[in-house]
Amino acid sequence: MSDKTLLNPKKTPKKRTLRQHVLRRLVMVVPLMLLMIGLAKTGFLDKMADRYTFRAESWFNDTALVSHLRLLVTSNGMSHDRPDCLLFIVNGNDPLTASRIDVMQKHSGTCPNPGKELPKLFTLQIDRVNHTIMSDQGAPGEFHPVP
Repeated sequence: MSDKTLLNPKKTPKKRTLRQHVLRRLVMVVPLMLLMIGLAKTGFLDKMADRYTFRAESWFNDTALVSHLRLLVTSNGMSHDRPDCLLFIVNGNDPLTASRIDVMQKHSGTCPNPGKELPKLFTLQIDRVNHTIMSDQGAPGEFHPVP
């Protein structure tokens, strides 16, 4: 017996039915599920994951940097393509502290407009020491800061 029934023997606690149990769970799970789907569709979860995982030492890791740039390019509106339809080509001849990365449009798999060409969208100039990114979007060869 519980403490409540010992104090008041006339009042017995009512047991929840299976239907009530299921409904209470649904009232909690369905709004949380809808919230998570909404956050994932808006890209908020990706931005938060990038903010949490991209650190100062990630500027010298090409894989982490390309992942960060993929999110940055799509969220800033520099490209209206899906993130998985962008191809980042790191120039291996550049010094470690500053490098150029060509951003190209991929046309394979689930990406639209299948073709044999990889159109170049723009070039990103990365200063890894000072953590700055410059782009020549709209004016090839003339670099300006990325917002």
